[in-house]
Amino acid sequence: MDNRELLNLAYLRAFRLVAQTGSATRAAAALFRAQSAVTRSLQELEAAVGETLLERRPSGMLPTPAGRAVLLRCQRIFTELEELAQWCAVRQSRRRTATAGGTLPAFLLNTRRLQLFSALARHRHMPSAAQTLGLSQPAVSSAIRIMETGAGMQLFYRSPRGLLLTSEGETFVLHVRRALNELRHIPDDLAALRGTIQGYVTVGALPLGRTLILPGAIARVAAQYPGVRVVTDESSYETLVAGLRAGDIDFVLGALRQNDASSGLANERLMSEDIVVIARRGHPLAGVSGLSLKELTSAQWVLPRSHAPARGMFEAQFKRWKLKPPMPTVETADLAVIRGLLMHTDMLAAVSAQQLHYECESGQLTVLDIAMQNTRREIGLTLRAGGTPSPAARAMIDAIRLTVDQLGHAMRRESSSAAKTVV
Repeated sequence: MDNRELLNLAYLRAFRLVAQTGSATRAAAALFRAQSAVTRSLQELEAAVGETLLERRPSGMLPTPAGRAVLLRCQRIFTELEELAQWCAVRQSRRRTATAGGTLPAFLLNTRRLQLFSALARHRHMPSAAQTLGLSQPAVSSAIRIMETGAGMQLFYRSPRGLLLTSEGETFVLHVRRALNELRHIPDDLAALRGTIQGYVTVGALPLGRTLILPGAIARVAAQYPGVRVVTDESSYETLVAGLRAGDIDFVLGALRQNDASSGLANERLMSEDIVVIARRGHPLAGVSGLSLKELTSAQWVLPRSHAPARGMFEAQFKRWKLKPPMPTVETADLAVIRGLLMHTDMLAAVSAQQLHYECESGQLTVLDIAMQNTRREIGLTLRAGGTPSPAARAMIDAIRLTVDQLGHAMRRESSSAAKTVV
């Protein structure tokens, strides 16, 4: 996705200590390094980002506006790495505390090695991971040995499906991915200071956000910020949330789930919508007024999977009237499949009207006249609690809010027009 070279973590740690202590000399002492080595690290870092990060004043070295932006990301990066180091130490029964004061283990400060570890966890295949980063397979093996020795535990095991993470490796890679994903935002944070919004934003796209909200927001961002690249991920909610926790996904858009305080996630409600029953134009039930649920029990249905919240809401309609919920002919959340089945058969689907808006608008599909009680679903954003979105992600979130606002105005106008027509 984003193939830019990531910044050197050792340089960032030196910069962070200089900013905290106000002195390259004090930072060098904390790192047990020569002052000249710390100074070189700062010079290399500033050359890499193309910005002056520290002002040299008589009172000490103070961060510039660019330096403060980098420090904000550093706080998140090193919090992840320090928590990981502490977790490893506890697992090894060595009760030492990893801090920014120089005791962060060296094996966690090699950016390339962390990237390799993350790639191997994703690909589960050593040659593929090596090819991704342009390394030889022996270099990959050596890097993983260093990681496992430093961590004091086995992080991978071999299986018929390739190299898989151990349970400890799963925890380890979560912290690594979060740190790397924060690290990749630094150039974009600095570009934003210069007035340029750029970079990648990865959106977890659930069905209720895909048809109207997300395309409208992407079009808005593409027109306003040509340097932003949008990637959408249409995986299941559980998979998207795992990616969100790791920082691989910036936010999830779609139907909201209940999150407790310990989930580490935060919801932002944008709008709500009810479930409707949709059929093809010319369906025997199309145009019939005041349909009852009993008249729909013998129909063939295209329904969400059994674990989906919308499926539970649908079945509750029938149970409320002591009717047996119909068994689905097809279980799917894929809109292309739903659309094709509705247009070419007499099947019915219980979905949000927004999902098939264009087909209903063109007259290819129609909403049946049956009331569905208590099926309102909240649509919105799910983000990591306390996270700091990248500039590109913030631009995308703002565009989504504006798009939803416009949709709300349009829907209110349509409702008003419909009411006047009835009168």
